[in-house]
Amino acid sequence: MEGNTAWLLTSAALVLLMTPGLAFFYGGMVRSKSVLNIMMMCFGAIGLIGVLWVLYGYGLAYGDDVGGLFGWSNDLLGITGLLDFDPEADPTGGTVDVAFQAMFAIITVALIAGAIADRARFGPWLLFAGLWATLVYFPVAHWVWGDGGWIGEMGALDFAGGTAVHINSGAAALALAIVLGKRKGWPKEPMKPHNLPFVMLGAGLLWFGWFGFNAGSAYAADGVAGVAFVNTVTATCAAMLGWLLVERLRDGKPTSLGAASGIVAGLVAITPSCAYVDTWGALAIGGLAGLICPLAVALKYKLGYDDALDVVGIHFVGGWIGTVSLGFLSTARVTPDGVDALFYGGGAGQIWPQIAGALGVTVYSLVAALVIGFAIQKTIGFRVDEDVEVSGIDEAEHAEVGYELGIGRGGRSGGSSIAAASKKLEESTA
Repeated sequence: MEGNTAWLLTSAALVLLMTPGLAFFYGGMVRSKSVLNIMMMCFGAIGLIGVLWVLYGYGLAYGDDVGGLFGWSNDLLGITGLLDFDPEADPTGGTVDVAFQAMFAIITVALIAGAIADRARFGPWLLFAGLWATLVYFPVAHWVWGDGGWIGEMGALDFAGGTAVHINSGAAALALAIVLGKRKGWPKEPMKPHNLPFVMLGAGLLWFGWFGFNAGSAYAADGVAGVAFVNTVTATCAAMLGWLLVERLRDGKPTSLGAASGIVAGLVAITPSCAYVDTWGALAIGGLAGLICPLAVALKYKLGYDDALDVVGIHFVGGWIGTVSLGFLSTARVTPDGVDALFYGGGAGQIWPQIAGALGVTVYSLVAALVIGFAIQKTIGFRVDEDVEVSGIDEAEHAEVGYELGIGRGGRSGGSSIAAASKKLEESTA
């Protein structure tokens, strides 16, 4: 018991690290004048969702089932019912699960921010984050993992969050990209990442933290956690190589941005399946993500939606790849809860629950995010003014800039000259 508790607490800390890692990943991909804003959107999600989770989010996700749609238990408000416990009967008091699952809620909301980078106001973003988490993430977590949730009850498999986390956030990201519209100048003007070392650092932190995400979802320091850990390594490596291959064949050169993106695509795709597939399945899933996700990213130019940091192409598409693949590649060999799917002699029966679960989350998250996003845009305004977008969102929203560049004294008094210098640097490197 104590060993499992220690592993779950360690995993929770690893998953929390993923959100600062995401902030670096996203921060490097944006232009220099909006690096602080996108990082603040990620850190803002930590503060807001962390509070909402203990107040009522955990209860909505894991309370007593209400019609298969959400949970509710009065003693889970403020998790007060978990604080009075018998240390001999339950040394954790139930709070370890609260901590672990809180990190999932946080990272899911933070992922959405990448789609609207360079153009979203910070206050309305936090309002959206709170509403979406309450109305979408908390109930969807119950659908997938809560006792009685309809996705879990129909037999769909999702070990660590292909539907609840990645398809969910990816669908919401697409909705907000539609609501806020295209960045000024996109796609004609080049909007290159301003700091690729940040991107690589962020990808590395995400990969490191993801072991807590996947292997921690075993809820025990056992062989299932080991399978999830190894499959997470295997699929991610395959995806990175696949993405670089696509770049080499399509563009002539493999890039550091491609390597980082391939890493994340592989992590996303293996998340729902990490404890349900063998090595060959992990290689197949990672390889598919590495080959398909870069092509999916390119679709935004043809379809005309400005997903600034490729949340849809990586998380939404990668989540679908990993979720649906379980209908073909799941095997009962590797975990007691496993199912033999089509390629392992189990027939096509597992395919339909996987598709139904993914489709249900897609439609609900997309529609809900559209409604919430449009409501905020039409009332208090979600998108920054055009002059702010051009001059730099960091100073307008946060009275700071990411880089002083040796000009002025910093702080508020030096903001204008710093922003001007940042703009000049950005224009010279574009």
